[in-house]
This record gives sequence, C-alpha cells and structure tokens, in this order.
Amino acid sequence: MTLRAALLLLFVSLLAGCVTTGQVNPMSTSKGRDEARKAYVQLGIGYLQEGAAERAKVPLKKALELDASDPDANAALGLVFQAEMEPKLADEYFRKAISSRGDDARILNNYGSFLYEQKQYQDAYAMFEKASADILYPERSRVFENMGMTALKLGQREQGQQLLDKALRLNGQQPRALLEMAELSYEDRHYVPSRGYYDRFSQMSEQNARSLLLGTRLAKVFEDKNKAASFGLQLRRLYPGTPEYQQYLSEQ
Repeated sequence: MTLRAALLLLFVSLLAGCVTTGQVNPMSTSKGRDEARKAYVQLGIGYLQEGAAERAKVPLKKALELDASDPDANAALGLVFQAEMEPKLADEYFRKAISSRGDDARILNNYGSFLYEQKQYQDAYAMFEKASADILYPERSRVFENMGMTALKLGQREQGQQLLDKALRLNGQQPRALLEMAELSYEDRHYVPSRGYYDRFSQMSEQNARSLLLGTRLAKVFEDKNKAASFGLQLRRLYPGTPEYQQYLSEQ
C-alpha cells in the first residue's frame, strides 16, 4: 500500500469514526470537524511527501475551510508553495502558522529552512534559535545543524563549528553536518579529525562534487595515491563542469 493510499484510508476511517448513532452528520459536531481537519492535513502532507505538491493543495484547502487558523495546514501549505518556488506565498502561509502556534519547533524549523533557502540568513537563524528552545523536540539535532550552517553563512565560523558539533553529539547520523565538519577541520589542518568526519559521511551518503574534492585532498595528505586518483576520476566523470572539478584540476 502506498503512503497516499494509507492516508486516504486513514481519512475515511476517521470520518466514519465520527458517526455515532442515528442520522447525526459528523461534520455538524466539533469533534467530527476536528477529526476531519486532521485527516485532511495528513492527506495533504502525504501528497507532499510523494512529490505531488499540486494535489496536496486540495485536502489542505478543505482543512482551512474547517479552520482557517489551523497551524498545521498553513505550515503544510508553506511547504507546498516552497516546493513550487512561490516564495511570497510560502512566506505568507508560514507566518500564518507561526501566528497561531509560535512555539512549535517543527514549524519554526521549517520556516527557518525556507528563509535559509531565500538567503535571509539573519532571520533564518532567529527561527532556528527559537526552535532550539524546545528541549524535547525529537528533531532538535537538525535544528542545531541548521543553526550551524546558518552561522557559517553569517561569517560566524567558530560558532557554526560549535553548533555543528552539538548537532552531531545529539545525532551522529547527519551527513551534511559531517561533511561540513570534515571541511572545517581540513581548513584548520586538523587532518585526522577531518578524515574521521569524512569517513563517517562516506558510510551514509553518496558522494557529491564537494565531497569528492575534499576526498582527493585528504588522500593526498595521507599519501593514498590510489584513492586520490579514484576520487579525481569520479569528479571528472560525474561533475566535469563544476567549480569543484576546475579547482581539482588547478591543484594537480
């Protein structure tokens, strides 16, 4: 069963569960409307997770018809419009969500990620900082990872490194933070820690142009000619037109 089918089944079952006895319309009760709204939101999120952003609007619109201030529906629409590259609309719906539930770490983190994507780094950092205040948020490590990346964009290198380190202490399975720490350690000429971060990154993520360039550099430091050649070959084959490959050529 697909995720969408499972959520559709959830939606039907929730509405059916609202019917008690007789001819009572479940949508005439506050409990029925609340259950329906939640089901619509989950259905919309399911579509979004499957990459069907346009289809996600239908159930999310129905959720807002039941409660225009629902933070989950508004936040989900923020994600929908972000995916559709409609930044003004995305910002509008994220703000509506925050105005209704301003202490929700998940919504704050998602809005911060949107602002980061828009290169509004100062505002993004503020959102991540608010989200990090929820010490019981299960994705708190992601918040610190986002804060660390944003601090680096703001030129706060030491703070960014500390935040990324904290993120990895909370959850060591974060490829983006691992690669960033490997890069930062390499720049500081801390080659052994850099290789450690890099090896952990390589175990859980596919290589990209940036990681392959760093791989060639570390291989040279540790005099591993075969690995350096292998990384260089992958750069040439997979990313021939990238700045990373041009940098690689200039370092040969």
